[in-house]
Amino acid sequence: MHKIKILVCPDKFKDCLSSSKAAQIIAQGISSSLPNAEVISLPMADGGEGTAEVLLEATDGRKKEVMVSDPLGRIIRSYYVILGKEKTAVIEMAAASGLSLLLPEERNPLLTSTYGTGELIRTALEDGFRDFIVAIGGSATNDGGMGMASALGARFLDDAGRELPPCGGSLGKVRAIDLSEMDPRVCESTFVVASDVSNPLLGPEGAARVFGAQKGATPRELDYLDKGMANYARVVEGMVGKGFSDIPGAGAAGGLGFGLIAFLQAKITPGVEVVMEALRFEEKMDGCDLIITGEGKLDVQTTYGKTVSGVARKAKDRGIPLVILAGDIEEITDASLEREIEVLEAHGYTAFISITPAPMNLKEALTGGERYLRFAAENLGRLLRIGMGFREQDHG
Repeated sequence: MHKIKILVCPDKFKDCLSSSKAAQIIAQGISSSLPNAEVISLPMADGGEGTAEVLLEATDGRKKEVMVSDPLGRIIRSYYVILGKEKTAVIEMAAASGLSLLLPEERNPLLTSTYGTGELIRTALEDGFRDFIVAIGGSATNDGGMGMASALGARFLDDAGRELPPCGGSLGKVRAIDLSEMDPRVCESTFVVASDVSNPLLGPEGAARVFGAQKGATPRELDYLDKGMANYARVVEGMVGKGFSDIPGAGAAGGLGFGLIAFLQAKITPGVEVVMEALRFEEKMDGCDLIITGEGKLDVQTTYGKTVSGVARKAKDRGIPLVILAGDIEEITDASLEREIEVLEAHGYTAFISITPAPMNLKEALTGGERYLRFAAENLGRLLRIGMGFREQDHG
């Protein structure tokens, strides 16, 4: 039987499996039913949770533990990652300002802040680092980067000149910004933002409207946050004399992308591209017959710069078939069918497989995720064997 080469490069399955664990399970499942295949395991990330860990492993780097503020200001143990050459610090905002740090009932983007992310940056600056990668997925915040900038010395003032708490609820009250005490080491540094989405800051595709609900905002609060963010953007852009709100990724992490551009002169890059470069992804694709990727839920957000869409583009460019394993595949209604198919085909997707074996609630899916993923991978390997058998018959 022909020996095929398969690249396994999933993202995490959120709240269930890390990308490393998912890659291991898929590779084992494929190898068990297709033992003659050469299977390469390459965990992926896109700027969301787990990005720092993936880069840590890929470059043989190290972690530095830091005590910082969580999204609600409580002191927690966090970290940043130092890449293998000891020149670049990777800040994962989810490690300080992430949604996973809060209980469901604590989620409130009017109150949460990116202050802890700024503390991570400040500590790395104090440790001598001047080259940064900032991974900004998985946030619990919608503060436009106010908290991050505050931790680095910025002060946000209301119409009476009083300093505002740096959180989403203050966005509409900002009238002036004092940068006189901003950390001068910021100007000596370069910041590359690894973003897992390409949303602008404002409007129907912006930070509040698209992501606010999952962070705990009610419909009325979404409107309040979007209007507040528009005010905040006017003040910030008026101060620096440039517009940033329409830049793809400015709306990532509740507008942290915007704040990093405005206050740290950061450059936003699709997170999956940052990770692919570090992993030498193009080299790993050489000679591949098939690529397998996956994530927890395949939906419209997948096309906004997530790992799966980034992998799909690379596979399409090289003409390599792609299979996506997902914990859940969003239902395609009749009304959206044509548009969804156009989007998916444009990104080069080849086949989609839901790993859940039957209708079930989220808790059941998460509990059995490891088992379901392995079973799906084993079955995929069997299907590949069948297909290879047909091919050999055709050429026999």
